Amino acid sequence: MNILSYNIRGLGRGVKWPAIRRLVSQHHVDLLCIQETKKEKIDRAVCQALWGDTALSWEIYPAINSAGGLLCVWNDSMFKVERRFTGRGFILLEGVWTQEMQKIFIVNVYAPCEAVVRRALWASIRQLKQLQTDGTWCILGDFNSIRHPAERLTMSQREGDHHSISEFNEWISKLEVEEVPSVGRKFTWI
Repeated sequence: MNILSYNIRGLGRGVKWPAIRRLVSQHHVDLLCIQETKKEKIDRAVCQALWGDTALSWEIYPAINSAGGLLCVWNDSMFKVERRFTGRGFILLEGVWTQEMQKIFIVNVYAPCEAVVRRALWASIRQLKQLQTDGTWCILGDFNSIRHPAERLTMSQREGDHHSISEFNEWISKLEVEEVPSVGRKFTWI
């Protein structure tokens, strides 16, 4: 299954829509997970413009006062979604990857910067995973956390707080997930 995860930092028109559509087409994406849409409403026309095809389904978690927001768009013939859950900062899709007839749980995450709210999100995802153990989990998105101080991209960003790094690594460990190689600079855990 080909999954594209992208923090768009605002789903305005401009060059972003065609750029996403090109990535979806070039990489034969089966599932598109976007973080930080900054949109309270997203309709079929927007999803089609991003996806480049009319054969699609989607789920959103709306932005609040133009902050946050999540969007998942997928091809129904490749990923048959059976159940959907949304909560503050996540969309969980439970379904079957039809090519392999494999049960899959996809969690698109946009974690808040506030540590207390981020911990609550992590706890919610951990509880959901503990309830559903029969299938492959893919947790992706923007966690607003780093695993190692070297993951900071620029000198203008402060060095990672060692306590928050430890907390994030502990959460990943408790989830019993593994980091897998991804195309681009980001990582995914399954």
